[in-house]
Amino acid sequence: MPALPAPLKIRDFRLYWLARFAAVMATMGMVVIIGYQVYDVARADYGMSIREAALQLGLLGLAQFVPLALLTPVAGWVADRFERRTVARIANALDMLVALALGWFTHQDALTLPLLFALAALHGVARVFVGPAMAAIAPNIVPAKILPEAIALSSIAWQAASVGGPALGGFLYAADPALPYWTAAGLMGFAILALTPVQPVHPPAIAGTAHPLKQMIEGLGYVRRHRFLLGAITLDLFAVLLGGATAMLPVFARDILKVGTEGLGLLRGAPAAGAALLALYYAWYPLKTNVGVKMLLAVAGFGAMTMVFGLSQSMLLSLAALALLGMLDMLSVYVRSSLVQLHTPDAMRGRVSAVSGLAISASNELGELQSGLAAALLGPVGAVVAGGAAAIGVAGLWSLLFPELRRARTFDPPAPPDPLEKSFLN
Repeated sequence: MPALPAPLKIRDFRLYWLARFAAVMATMGMVVIIGYQVYDVARADYGMSIREAALQLGLLGLAQFVPLALLTPVAGWVADRFERRTVARIANALDMLVALALGWFTHQDALTLPLLFALAALHGVARVFVGPAMAAIAPNIVPAKILPEAIALSSIAWQAASVGGPALGGFLYAADPALPYWTAAGLMGFAILALTPVQPVHPPAIAGTAHPLKQMIEGLGYVRRHRFLLGAITLDLFAVLLGGATAMLPVFARDILKVGTEGLGLLRGAPAAGAALLALYYAWYPLKTNVGVKMLLAVAGFGAMTMVFGLSQSMLLSLAALALLGMLDMLSVYVRSSLVQLHTPDAMRGRVSAVSGLAISASNELGELQSGLAAALLGPVGAVVAGGAAAIGVAGLWSLLFPELRRARTFDPPAPPDPLEKSFLN
């Protein structure tokens, strides 16, 4: 048995890991049930067809994306101005209130589409502040040399929770529709408690006296000026935006594979299961060579497995395709997250993490909108297959537009220019 990975020997990282696991498990359980309830309410209470109800899932993604788009610059600035652990705890507390509200209205059998959309949007508000604050904590509680291992372990927390959250949510919903939300609220409370003993993580002072609004958009400007970061972040954005299949999972579970909420939980957890296995491997045996090419190939493989899932009529084949899809997505996320964190100075990490988080959220939530619109035109199967093909195209196109990605051999950031050499050249 290999020795315990170095980051887990650090007390604060262990607490951070537990907090991340609990919060993500709560969030993923909530997300899968909200999506199922929107689709089920649209079909059962509003009498919508499959395509019309699938469009509601797309609109749900839009409802969650709008607050993310509007508040991401604010969230990044907050993470770079205030104690990051406190920001994460407050945002988790807001999400806990959303879970309690959803549990109450579900228990009262008083859910409507407008109410679900409103609470989903408030859930998006909480998530936009959690993301940058939590992402900026890890590099401050582990040494830089073991940050890739810490990111892999953090990904294990995220992916393992993404397996357990939807599966647990599906089975709890079958027992009592309100129970997933009560459980999510309890997990959010645990996350808040786990973060409390972690040493305070104060961001470095932001240089200069620029107006806060200018400081907020500096993260966008920094990414735009650094082609490497721009390529890495937008690769994930467009690949998942076009190729994401998760928005259609309620449709496949209810009306194509006919496996109900329990099956939906398994389908939603399958990508995370594959991702968790790969993240576990990388926690002990970190990726070290040809990281850029492997990231691009992983995105192309992600698209191919999306197409297999869309065409599948078998629950077992669907689960296998989703697990492989998640494994390939994990490889891409592992490389991109490590490169972004190690190529960003600490004073900018909150704002750059916010930009990266916005790209991830845009790819997920706007991907749901795109999938819903495509499903309304092509049907759910056609939408998923076309999206997978588009993701393959994105990987090929980005390898040409951003050759910096292909040339990334290791995680090491480029060395700063030698002052003497710079002086000589000038």
